[in-house]
Amino acid sequence: MAQQVLLDRPRVLEPEHWLPRAREHGERAALFTEPYLQRRSAGLKHPVEDFLFTYYSLKPGQLLRWHPGAGVVLTGAEARERLGWKFYRELAAAECRSAGLEHDGGAVTFDAESFLAARGTAVAFSREILAGAAARPARFGCFGLHEWAMAYKSQLNGVRHDYLELRLGAEGTDHVVEGSRINCSHFDAFRFYTPQAVPLNTLRPTRENQRQLEQPGCLHANMDLYKWAYKLAPALPSELVMDCFELSWRIRELDMRASPYDLSGWGYEPVRIETTEGRAQYVAAQRAFAAEAQVLRGRLLEALDLLDGGRT
Repeated sequence: MAQQVLLDRPRVLEPEHWLPRAREHGERAALFTEPYLQRRSAGLKHPVEDFLFTYYSLKPGQLLRWHPGAGVVLTGAEARERLGWKFYRELAAAECRSAGLEHDGGAVTFDAESFLAARGTAVAFSREILAGAAARPARFGCFGLHEWAMAYKSQLNGVRHDYLELRLGAEGTDHVVEGSRINCSHFDAFRFYTPQAVPLNTLRPTRENQRQLEQPGCLHANMDLYKWAYKLAPALPSELVMDCFELSWRIRELDMRASPYDLSGWGYEPVRIETTEGRAQYVAAQRAFAAEAQVLRGRLLEALDLLDGGRT
Protein backbone atom coordinates (compact mmCIF):
# COMPACT_ATOMS: atom_id res chain seq x y z
CA MET A 1 0.00 0.00 0.00
CA ALA A 2 1.36 3.42 -0.91
CA GLN A 3 2.34 5.72 1.93
CA GLN A 4 -0.28 8.37 2.69
CA VAL A 5 0.83 11.83 1.60
CA LEU A 6 0.56 14.09 4.61
CA LEU A 7 -1.68 17.12 4.62
CA ASP A 8 0.33 20.36 4.51
CA ARG A 9 -0.75 23.27 6.74
CA PRO A 10 -4.41 22.31 7.13
CA ARG A 11 -7.15 24.66 8.25
CA VAL A 12 -8.53 23.27 11.50
CA LEU A 13 -12.22 23.71 12.38
CA GLU A 14 -13.43 22.97 15.90
CA PRO A 15 -17.00 21.67 16.37
CA GLU A 16 -18.33 25.09 17.39
CA HIS A 17 -17.19 26.42 14.02
CA TRP A 18 -18.07 23.64 11.58
CA LEU A 19 -21.27 22.19 13.06
CA PRO A 20 -23.22 25.47 12.53
CA ARG A 21 -22.02 25.52 8.93
CA ALA A 22 -23.24 21.95 8.45
CA ARG A 23 -26.64 22.84 9.91
CA GLU A 24 -26.92 25.99 7.80
CA HIS A 25 -26.11 24.03 4.67
CA GLY A 26 -28.74 21.42 5.50
CA GLU A 27 -31.36 24.12 6.01
CA ARG A 28 -30.38 25.82 2.77
CA ALA A 29 -30.59 22.62 0.75
CA ALA A 30 -33.83 21.53 2.43
CA LEU A 31 -35.63 24.54 0.94
CA PHE A 32 -35.30 22.73 -2.38
CA THR A 33 -35.21 19.04 -1.46
CA GLU A 34 -38.28 18.92 0.80
CA PRO A 35 -40.81 20.27 -1.74
CA TYR A 36 -39.42 17.91 -4.37
CA LEU A 37 -39.66 14.88 -2.06
CA GLN A 38 -43.22 15.86 -1.11
CA ARG A 39 -44.22 16.10 -4.78
CA ARG A 40 -42.54 12.81 -5.59
CA SER A 41 -44.34 11.10 -2.73
CA ALA A 42 -47.65 12.50 -3.99
CA GLY A 43 -46.93 11.53 -7.61
CA LEU A 44 -46.85 15.16 -8.75
CA LYS A 45 -44.57 16.84 -11.30
CA HIS A 46 -43.17 20.35 -11.61
CA PRO A 47 -41.69 21.40 -14.97
CA VAL A 48 -39.11 23.75 -13.46
CA GLU A 49 -38.36 22.67 -9.91
CA ASP A 50 -38.00 18.92 -10.47
CA PHE A 51 -35.30 19.26 -13.12
CA LEU A 52 -32.23 19.46 -10.91
CA PHE A 53 -33.30 16.26 -9.15
CA THR A 54 -34.48 14.24 -12.16
CA TYR A 55 -32.00 15.24 -14.88
CA TYR A 56 -28.91 15.42 -12.66
CA SER A 57 -27.81 12.36 -10.71
CA LEU A 58 -27.16 13.75 -7.21
CA LYS A 59 -29.79 12.49 -4.78
CA PRO A 60 -31.53 14.89 -2.36
CA GLY A 61 -29.92 13.17 0.62
CA GLN A 62 -26.49 13.67 -0.89
CA LEU A 63 -27.17 17.35 -1.49
CA LEU A 64 -28.13 17.77 2.18
CA ARG A 65 -24.77 16.40 3.36
CA TRP A 66 -22.19 19.10 4.15
CA HIS A 67 -18.51 18.82 3.23
CA PRO A 68 -15.78 21.34 4.13
CA GLY A 69 -13.68 20.62 1.02
CA ALA A 70 -10.00 19.90 0.57
CA GLY A 71 -7.37 21.15 3.02
CA VAL A 72 -9.70 21.34 6.03
CA VAL A 73 -9.55 19.31 9.26
CA LEU A 74 -12.67 18.73 11.35
CA THR A 75 -12.32 17.92 15.05
CA GLY A 76 -14.68 16.57 17.68
CA ALA A 77 -16.75 13.46 18.22
CA GLU A 78 -19.09 14.29 15.35
CA ALA A 79 -16.14 14.45 12.97
CA ARG A 80 -15.37 10.79 13.63
CA GLU A 81 -18.70 9.81 12.09
CA ARG A 82 -17.22 10.82 8.75
CA LEU A 83 -14.69 8.01 8.88
CA GLY A 84 -17.56 5.89 7.55
CA TRP A 85 -18.09 8.30 4.64
CA LYS A 86 -16.34 7.82 1.34
CA PHE A 87 -13.13 9.85 0.83
CA TYR A 88 -12.58 10.81 4.47
CA ARG A 89 -9.68 9.71 6.66
CA GLU A 90 -8.21 10.21 10.11
CA LEU A 91 -5.20 12.51 10.46
CA ALA A 92 -1.84 10.86 10.93
CA ALA A 93 0.17 11.62 14.08
CA ALA A 94 2.62 13.83 12.18
CA GLU A 95 -0.25 15.85 10.71
CA CYS A 96 -1.77 16.33 14.14
CA ARG A 97 1.53 17.59 15.52
CA SER A 98 1.90 19.97 12.58
CA ALA A 99 -1.60 21.32 13.20
CA GLY A 100 -1.09 21.61 16.96
CA LEU A 101 -3.59 18.84 17.73
CA GLU A 102 -3.49 15.87 20.05
CA HIS A 103 -3.38 12.58 18.16
CA ASP A 104 -6.47 11.12 19.84
CA GLY A 105 -8.36 10.00 16.76
CA GLY A 106 -10.67 12.99 16.80
CA ALA A 107 -9.38 14.78 13.70
CA VAL A 108 -10.76 13.92 10.26
CA THR A 109 -10.08 15.30 6.80
CA PHE A 110 -10.95 14.81 3.14
CA ASP A 111 -8.77 12.12 1.59
CA ALA A 112 -7.38 13.79 -1.52
CA GLU A 113 -5.12 10.86 -2.37
CA SER A 114 -7.88 8.27 -2.58
CA PHE A 115 -10.22 10.71 -4.30
CA LEU A 116 -7.74 11.54 -7.04
CA ALA A 117 -6.83 7.89 -7.47
CA ALA A 118 -10.50 7.01 -7.97
CA ARG A 119 -11.67 10.07 -9.88
CA GLY A 120 -8.57 11.53 -11.48
CA THR A 121 -9.99 11.16 -14.99
CA ALA A 122 -13.21 12.96 -14.01
CA VAL A 123 -11.21 15.73 -12.34
CA ALA A 124 -9.09 16.23 -15.46
CA PHE A 125 -12.15 16.28 -17.72
CA SER A 126 -13.94 18.75 -15.44
CA ARG A 127 -10.92 21.04 -15.43
CA GLU A 128 -10.67 20.93 -19.22
CA ILE A 129 -14.36 21.76 -19.69
CA LEU A 130 -14.34 24.54 -17.10
CA ALA A 131 -11.08 26.15 -18.20
CA GLY A 132 -11.98 25.92 -21.88
CA ALA A 133 -15.36 27.56 -21.40
CA ALA A 134 -13.88 30.25 -19.15
CA ALA A 135 -11.38 31.23 -21.85
CA ARG A 136 -13.82 31.45 -24.77
CA PRO A 137 -16.00 34.41 -25.74
CA ALA A 138 -19.66 34.05 -24.83
CA ARG A 139 -22.23 33.74 -27.61
CA PHE A 140 -25.78 34.96 -27.16
CA GLY A 141 -27.55 34.11 -30.40
CA CYS A 142 -29.31 30.84 -29.53
CA PHE A 143 -32.48 32.38 -28.02
CA GLY A 144 -33.29 29.14 -26.20
CA LEU A 145 -34.36 27.42 -29.41
CA HIS A 146 -32.97 24.08 -28.24
CA GLU A 147 -36.23 23.44 -26.34
CA TRP A 148 -38.21 24.24 -29.48
CA ALA A 149 -36.06 21.86 -31.52
CA MET A 150 -36.88 19.13 -28.99
CA ALA A 151 -40.59 19.70 -29.71
CA TYR A 152 -40.26 20.05 -33.50
CA LYS A 153 -42.72 17.96 -35.52
CA SER A 154 -44.42 16.93 -32.29
CA GLN A 155 -47.35 15.47 -34.21
CA LEU A 156 -44.91 12.78 -35.35
CA ASN A 157 -42.58 12.59 -32.35
CA GLY A 158 -44.60 13.66 -29.35
CA VAL A 159 -43.01 15.97 -26.78
CA ARG A 160 -40.57 15.35 -23.94
CA HIS A 161 -42.88 16.92 -21.36
CA ASP A 162 -46.06 15.09 -22.28
CA TYR A 163 -48.06 16.62 -19.43
CA LEU A 164 -47.55 20.16 -20.82
CA GLU A 165 -49.32 21.92 -23.67
CA LEU A 166 -47.45 23.76 -26.42
CA ARG A 167 -48.09 27.48 -26.10
CA LEU A 168 -48.39 28.01 -29.88
CA GLY A 169 -49.60 24.53 -30.69
CA ALA A 170 -47.74 21.98 -32.81
CA GLU A 171 -47.91 23.91 -36.07
CA GLY A 172 -46.99 27.21 -34.43
CA THR A 173 -44.00 25.60 -32.74
CA ASP A 174 -42.84 24.12 -36.03
CA HIS A 175 -43.19 27.51 -37.74
CA VAL A 176 -40.89 29.16 -35.14
CA VAL A 177 -38.25 26.45 -35.60
CA GLU A 178 -38.38 26.64 -39.39
CA GLY A 179 -38.15 30.43 -39.35
CA SER A 180 -35.13 30.57 -37.03
CA ARG A 181 -31.40 29.97 -37.25
CA ILE A 182 -30.63 27.39 -34.55
CA ASN A 183 -27.14 27.64 -33.06
CA CYS A 184 -27.03 25.23 -30.11
CA SER A 185 -23.46 24.40 -29.03
CA HIS A 186 -24.29 22.10 -26.11
CA PHE A 187 -24.30 18.37 -26.71
CA ASP A 188 -26.57 17.53 -23.78
CA ALA A 189 -29.26 19.75 -25.28
CA PHE A 190 -28.63 18.80 -28.89
CA ARG A 191 -28.91 15.07 -28.18
CA PHE A 192 -32.61 15.51 -27.34
CA TYR A 193 -33.52 17.13 -30.66
CA THR A 194 -36.17 15.41 -32.72
CA PRO A 195 -34.75 13.66 -35.81
CA GLN A 196 -36.17 16.33 -38.13
CA ALA A 197 -34.56 19.14 -36.09
CA VAL A 198 -31.02 17.71 -36.06
CA PRO A 199 -30.05 18.93 -39.57
CA LEU A 200 -31.42 22.40 -38.79
CA ASN A 201 -28.74 23.07 -36.17
CA THR A 202 -25.74 25.00 -37.50
CA LEU A 203 -23.34 22.98 -35.30
CA ARG A 204 -22.89 19.27 -34.67
CA PRO A 205 -22.15 18.96 -30.95
CA THR A 206 -20.83 15.57 -29.81
CA ARG A 207 -19.40 14.25 -26.57
CA GLU A 208 -16.02 14.19 -28.31
CA ASN A 209 -16.04 17.85 -29.37
CA GLN A 210 -17.65 19.11 -26.15
CA ARG A 211 -14.24 20.34 -25.01
CA GLN A 212 -14.03 22.65 -28.03
CA LEU A 213 -17.66 23.83 -28.17
CA GLU A 214 -18.51 24.57 -24.53
CA GLN A 215 -18.91 28.34 -24.17
CA PRO A 216 -19.92 30.61 -21.27
CA GLY A 217 -23.03 32.15 -22.85
CA CYS A 218 -24.81 28.80 -23.03
CA LEU A 219 -27.57 28.35 -20.45
CA HIS A 220 -27.02 24.60 -20.27
CA ALA A 221 -23.25 24.93 -19.88
CA ASN A 222 -23.90 27.29 -16.98
CA MET A 223 -26.51 25.01 -15.45
CA ASP A 224 -23.94 22.22 -15.67
CA LEU A 225 -21.65 24.05 -13.25
CA TYR A 226 -23.80 22.32 -10.64
CA LYS A 227 -22.99 18.95 -12.26
CA TRP A 228 -19.24 19.56 -12.22
CA ALA A 229 -19.47 20.80 -8.62
CA TYR A 230 -21.27 17.76 -7.23
CA LYS A 231 -19.14 15.35 -9.25
CA LEU A 232 -16.13 16.86 -7.46
CA ALA A 233 -17.71 16.51 -4.00
CA PRO A 234 -16.53 16.02 -1.29
CA ALA A 235 -13.41 17.77 -2.59
CA LEU A 236 -15.33 21.06 -2.77
CA PRO A 237 -16.97 22.98 0.07
CA SER A 238 -20.71 22.38 -0.01
CA GLU A 239 -21.37 26.12 0.02
CA LEU A 240 -19.86 26.27 -3.48
CA VAL A 241 -21.96 23.32 -4.62
CA MET A 242 -25.09 25.10 -3.38
CA ASP A 243 -24.10 28.35 -5.09
CA CYS A 244 -23.91 26.39 -8.35
CA PHE A 245 -27.18 24.61 -7.57
CA GLU A 246 -29.05 27.87 -6.97
CA LEU A 247 -27.72 29.44 -10.16
CA SER A 248 -28.76 26.33 -12.10
CA TRP A 249 -32.21 26.52 -10.47
CA ARG A 250 -32.73 30.10 -11.66
CA ILE A 251 -31.40 29.35 -15.15
CA ARG A 252 -33.82 26.44 -15.45
CA GLU A 253 -36.69 28.87 -14.85
CA LEU A 254 -35.57 31.05 -17.78
CA ASP A 255 -34.97 27.95 -19.91
CA MET A 256 -38.56 26.80 -19.46
CA ARG A 257 -40.14 30.26 -19.64
CA ALA A 258 -38.46 30.65 -23.05
CA SER A 259 -39.54 27.16 -24.14
CA PRO A 260 -42.55 26.37 -26.35
CA TYR A 261 -44.50 25.03 -23.36
CA ASP A 262 -47.39 26.79 -21.62
CA LEU A 263 -46.41 27.16 -17.95
CA SER A 264 -49.14 29.63 -17.01
CA GLY A 265 -50.71 27.02 -14.74
CA TRP A 266 -47.53 27.10 -12.64
CA GLY A 267 -47.44 30.89 -12.50
CA TYR A 268 -44.69 31.49 -15.08
CA GLU A 269 -44.96 34.24 -17.67
CA PRO A 270 -43.48 33.21 -21.01
CA VAL A 271 -40.40 34.79 -22.54
CA ARG A 272 -41.76 35.00 -26.08
CA ILE A 273 -38.59 34.31 -28.06
CA GLU A 274 -40.66 34.16 -31.24
CA THR A 275 -40.80 37.98 -31.00
CA THR A 276 -38.07 40.64 -31.22
CA GLU A 277 -38.92 41.87 -27.73
CA GLY A 278 -38.82 38.37 -26.30
CA ARG A 279 -35.43 37.66 -27.81
CA ALA A 280 -34.03 40.86 -26.33
CA GLN A 281 -35.44 39.88 -22.94
CA TYR A 282 -33.86 36.44 -23.24
CA VAL A 283 -30.43 37.76 -24.20
CA ALA A 284 -30.41 40.27 -21.32
CA ALA A 285 -31.10 37.50 -18.82
CA GLN A 286 -28.62 35.21 -20.56
CA ARG A 287 -25.86 37.81 -20.26
CA ALA A 288 -26.52 38.29 -16.56
CA PHE A 289 -26.41 34.54 -15.93
CA ALA A 290 -23.20 34.24 -17.97
CA ALA A 291 -21.51 36.84 -15.77
CA GLU A 292 -22.56 35.00 -12.60
CA ALA A 293 -21.46 31.69 -14.04
CA GLN A 294 -18.00 32.95 -14.94
CA VAL A 295 -17.41 33.86 -11.29
CA LEU A 296 -18.49 30.40 -10.17
CA ARG A 297 -16.42 28.78 -12.92
CA GLY A 298 -13.39 30.61 -11.54
CA ARG A 299 -14.15 29.42 -8.02
CA LEU A 300 -14.45 25.83 -9.23
CA LEU A 301 -11.09 26.08 -10.97
CA GLU A 302 -9.51 27.54 -7.82
CA ALA A 303 -10.91 24.61 -5.83
CA LEU A 304 -9.40 22.19 -8.35
CA ASP A 305 -6.04 23.91 -7.95
CA LEU A 306 -6.29 23.48 -4.17
CA LEU A 307 -7.21 19.83 -4.62
CA ASP A 308 -4.16 19.16 -6.78
CA GLY A 309 -1.96 21.18 -4.45
CA GLY A 310 -3.15 19.14 -1.48
CA ARG A 311 -1.67 16.03 -3.04
CA THR A 312 1.86 17.37 -3.42
